[in-house]
Amino acid sequence: MEEIKLTFPADSPPLSVIVALSLSSSPVTIDSSSAVPSFLFSDGRKLTGTSVLLRYVGRSAKSLPGFYGHDAFEYSQIDEWIDYAPVFSSSGSEFKNACTSVDNYLQSGTFLVGHSLSIADVAVWSALAVSYTLLSSSGSGPRWERLRKSKKYQNLVRWFNSISLEYAEPLNKVAAYTAKKGSGKPASVAPRSKDQQASDVNDKGKPEVDLPGAEVGKVKLRFAPEPSGYLHIGHAKAALLNKYFAERYQGEVIIRFDDTNPAKESNEFVENLVKDIGTLGIKYERVTYTSDYFPDLMSMAEKLMREGKAYVDDTPREQMHKERKDGIDSKCRNHTVEENLNLWREMIAGSKRGLQCCVRGKLDMQDPNKAMRDPVYYRCNPMSHHRIGNKYKIYPTYDFACPFVDSIEGITHALRSSEYHDRNAQYYKVLEDMGLRRVEIYEFSRLNLVYTLLSKRKLLWFVQQGEVGGWDDPRFPTVQGIVRRGLKIEALIQFILEQGASKNLNLMEWDKLWTINKKIVDSVCPRHTAVVEERRVLLTLTDGPDEPFVRLIPKHKKYEGAGEKATTFTKRIWIEGADASAISVNEEVTLMDWGNAIVKDVTKDEEGRVTALSGLLNLKGSVKTTKLKLTWLPETNELVKLTLTDFYYLITKKKLEENDKDFASFMNKNTKKETSALGDSNMRNLQRGDVIQLERKGYYRCDVPFVKSSKPIVLFSIPDGKQHQPLSAN
Repeated sequence: MEEIKLTFPADSPPLSVIVALSLSSSPVTIDSSSAVPSFLFSDGRKLTGTSVLLRYVGRSAKSLPGFYGHDAFEYSQIDEWIDYAPVFSSSGSEFKNACTSVDNYLQSGTFLVGHSLSIADVAVWSALAVSYTLLSSSGSGPRWERLRKSKKYQNLVRWFNSISLEYAEPLNKVAAYTAKKGSGKPASVAPRSKDQQASDVNDKGKPEVDLPGAEVGKVKLRFAPEPSGYLHIGHAKAALLNKYFAERYQGEVIIRFDDTNPAKESNEFVENLVKDIGTLGIKYERVTYTSDYFPDLMSMAEKLMREGKAYVDDTPREQMHKERKDGIDSKCRNHTVEENLNLWREMIAGSKRGLQCCVRGKLDMQDPNKAMRDPVYYRCNPMSHHRIGNKYKIYPTYDFACPFVDSIEGITHALRSSEYHDRNAQYYKVLEDMGLRRVEIYEFSRLNLVYTLLSKRKLLWFVQQGEVGGWDDPRFPTVQGIVRRGLKIEALIQFILEQGASKNLNLMEWDKLWTINKKIVDSVCPRHTAVVEERRVLLTLTDGPDEPFVRLIPKHKKYEGAGEKATTFTKRIWIEGADASAISVNEEVTLMDWGNAIVKDVTKDEEGRVTALSGLLNLKGSVKTTKLKLTWLPETNELVKLTLTDFYYLITKKKLEENDKDFASFMNKNTKKETSALGDSNMRNLQRGDVIQLERKGYYRCDVPFVKSSKPIVLFSIPDGKQHQPLSAN
């Protein structure tokens, strides 16, 4: 898209156009002195009118495929929404009717058109963002803000909040062009001062976080995982914060694999990390590898040795550790340059003598910060590298390679968790000794969750010992694991971004994450019925239908998009054994999706267990008067076999401490429970990954769909954030 000038009246900026330009990273200059919104092109051409400008941005934004739809039908839908959006500037019932209409429409979709963000979403989101600042008709407060809190338009609010979080930086720019809440007066469109920027707050009242020294359009970030495991929820926080800041400052993110330890790394991990980064929706400029820079890193190490800023040390590892702890200089610290270079060549060759050595930086062995006490820069490792084979026998450490590659790749800000705080001074000193451009470090708190291991070494142990089914095991905190458990990525993104870039260390419960997830799935997931096989009981309705009949009923009473299910009504029905034991003779109960029935007879075995029930239908009875609302299944051969799977924490200690070396002693021996059940015949159509609610049981994700009658459908239980999760399956 060619560079253009956007002009508009200072008291009436075209917010949707400004947002669309920001989202698409379109080159534009702004002039708020015009009478009408216009685009002025360098060759003198001109376009006028908000809707015209919005359509132009949608059609010309190459960085956002589908921004103006993917086919003629979607183009037309988008045009409809652009024309409809101004209704949100109306007042009273017209505004509320519009909210109701869009809320109903969003029952069946994440976006207004198709399956990705389009300028239709931009038009309506911007209109609501403006109405956020307008007073309600009663004058009692900002209109959209009040409606958001009323819980009346849940689908509309979900959509609005989701876009606000996903595209936080470009959408926050709207704040510079909207009125102050409740003032009714337009805010100035002049650029904000640093003091004004520092006082920015987001829509939850939390301060917006700034990157030190960041300039809009010049921020370059990197997400640099080591390919020694799959991406877990802790890495996801780092990845999503990089994404957040890149969007906020109109910068870019690169993915760099820190592949400096061939003993731990593999192509499998690289491939799955790329997959997981895609799952999180991280848009990156390119993928690089630290191994791309091995020749340059070797040259830098040799340069530092020639300058007396590094030396080769053959001190045994345990002795070196003790000397660093006690602040004692190594006997090799004062080697001559020639001695260092000779040993360096032995290391490069991987000789017996070279394998005894490492390269250390000559920093300060008496520094109170032990990270400054001559850290190791290079080690010998004769193992084959997953990308470059046996080309090298030496590999740089993270402490040496990271600052070098950050600076060389033009990174402006390196985000890393506060556990590395003591090594920040080392990072800056290494850059200084190398004579390279300074990179700003920005710290955030590591994400710690109760009863959860986030150490890749410990997670690998569980995989290698066969204690879990793999890196995607639903008990694992990996992205693939929690998605397989039933977590929606939308919930994970919202959970992490709500925390922001806080530096406060805390131990978090899983409940909040699963609560967010429940709000997302509950409004759309289909409802089905299951009855546990063990001790299930037949209830015979003596006046029930002599011949079975089928009725179509909604899978979700408040969401038509879930479709319908065929329910068979028969004279004999299955109910849960626990429900049967709670029923008294002559008690009236409600059979869900059918009506009431009166139980006339209860048959029990010698041990007092209910084995059979009989009763009469009372379909005119009031469901409000019954205590028991029962799920049931017809006695037919169409029912499907189910395996309901519950999972529990892998460890029994809420938080493992540094001195808990034998973490295996805290391993939970009972982390999985499987229950056989029967399900309604409609569940034959479930696909892997589908999320459903089993009435009165909870939410489940289909892991193994229907194949044949003899093989059960496998459903994984999804926590809802309310039920207390026991430590063990016992």
